[in-house]
Amino acid sequence: MFNIKICKVLTHLCLIVFFSCHSSGIYADPISPDQIHFRRQAVKRMIFDSSQDIPLAGLDPSKIVGLDVMHPRVGENSGNLELKIRDGKLAMSSEKYSVVTRWAGSFTPFAVYDITLSKFTGTGQVGIIFRDADSDSSISITLVGSNNVFDSINSTITKNGAEVDVKKYLLTEAVRCDKPLTLKIQMLAVGANIFIEQNKNISLIGTFEFVKHFDLRKKNLMRHFEFCLHSMLYAGAAVEIDRLTASLSPGIGQADLRFVTYEDGSPYFKDDRLWVLSTLRGRGLPHPLQGVFSFNPSVFDIQFEGIILFDRSDGLLRNDLASNIFFDRKASQWRGFTTGFSAYGDPDKKEKKELWAVHSDKSPLQGISIMNAKATGLVGDYEDPQCIYDSDAGKWRMVLCENCKGYKAVIRESDTWDGQYTLVAGPVSVNSTGTQIQRFGDRRYVLFGSSDRKVYVYSYPDLKSAGTLDMYLPPWVKRSGTRIWPNVVPLPEGYSAPYLSLTMDRLNYPGMKGANWTYGALYLYYGFTE
Repeated sequence: MFNIKICKVLTHLCLIVFFSCHSSGIYADPISPDQIHFRRQAVKRMIFDSSQDIPLAGLDPSKIVGLDVMHPRVGENSGNLELKIRDGKLAMSSEKYSVVTRWAGSFTPFAVYDITLSKFTGTGQVGIIFRDADSDSSISITLVGSNNVFDSINSTITKNGAEVDVKKYLLTEAVRCDKPLTLKIQMLAVGANIFIEQNKNISLIGTFEFVKHFDLRKKNLMRHFEFCLHSMLYAGAAVEIDRLTASLSPGIGQADLRFVTYEDGSPYFKDDRLWVLSTLRGRGLPHPLQGVFSFNPSVFDIQFEGIILFDRSDGLLRNDLASNIFFDRKASQWRGFTTGFSAYGDPDKKEKKELWAVHSDKSPLQGISIMNAKATGLVGDYEDPQCIYDSDAGKWRMVLCENCKGYKAVIRESDTWDGQYTLVAGPVSVNSTGTQIQRFGDRRYVLFGSSDRKVYVYSYPDLKSAGTLDMYLPPWVKRSGTRIWPNVVPLPEGYSAPYLSLTMDRLNYPGMKGANWTYGALYLYYGFTE
């Protein structure tokens, strides 16, 4: 045991020495960030990009051996519905009115669920139901058709056997299922978005909320729910189903980009890839979700890696976001901060938004990760935190936005990473968003976006104006928002440029009614010093 402890200590010391040398190589050239010329390299917006999906569960008829064993009947079933697997599809037909519900997989309120149909004739409904296996409560979303045409979508919330919320969404153009058609349900913790995808076109059909009936963020409730195929066919109707899938998805827009770092703010590399946090957008607050991506900085092979949920020990898994995650090498622990936008999830609870300190011994960078959350005492309109350990000052320093007659950058400090953070500098006089501390050469600077159509550079830690970033083709036009997250990082030797910025635009997904913060696309910039 004694030898094991010595080995662990020596390993930690070697890591600290190695990464100190690594960091000094990255930061070798002294330069002010306003002297770097950033040139746009590539842009990409992920809109339910199937190549990025992370599979969770599903029903694939082409790979079923024993339908009743793999996907048994559950819930409501009646009539004499005929089911056959034919040409890799699940074919269903009925001589009289019939109802069938088949188990497809487990449920998470943070996933996207698809059902793809290749044929529909007659009259009936077919879609997806999320049901509580231990009670008569469910959420169903079904395509409704008559005379071989789908003309609407129904969403029905049932609680303890009683229908408590029914909505009908008319399809502006009746959809004939002569080509594959996908009903897509984007679950958003406390509500959902409904889309139709056909011929590579994705159309938003409607939105609904269910939290007032049951809060599916509750761990002991979400574990009882299941994801199922559900159909109601009248006499003579038939349908062919290609597949059902449940997956983690990057959603319809990505925003709030921040690199994963070590405790001193230096970039975290794994497998020659940078790792970056991004909010996965679905609608307005409280519907987004914290996502994780990675990419090789020499190319633009951005890859969706997973999601992070937050546990405050209150029985809920939280979809908080705009996070900062770092690996503290001395403590050998993943740590960071997140913005508690999930406070808006249940209007009846009257929670307040606040910053939360989060930690995990397991790496939170892939799959579904859960980090424990602890209150920081920063209750109110605080956003976009980033924390580093400043070894020169012997303090933990945090830059963030505080609402001081508009969001303004400030710096706070603490003796411990999760302690009480007191004000050091700020607020600045200009609008701020996406605040970042980054080291350039032997000095640190503060960067942030703004509504002023600029990305500002300020000194650290006293927050004095030090210029703006020079960006060729910035990610905005005259009528779009400019409050972006700059997310700048220095690169080691051997890459195409000494600096990189991965940022986003603020263009919302079309067709969304009500609160709509569904931006944006991902923009890659290289920074040069000539």
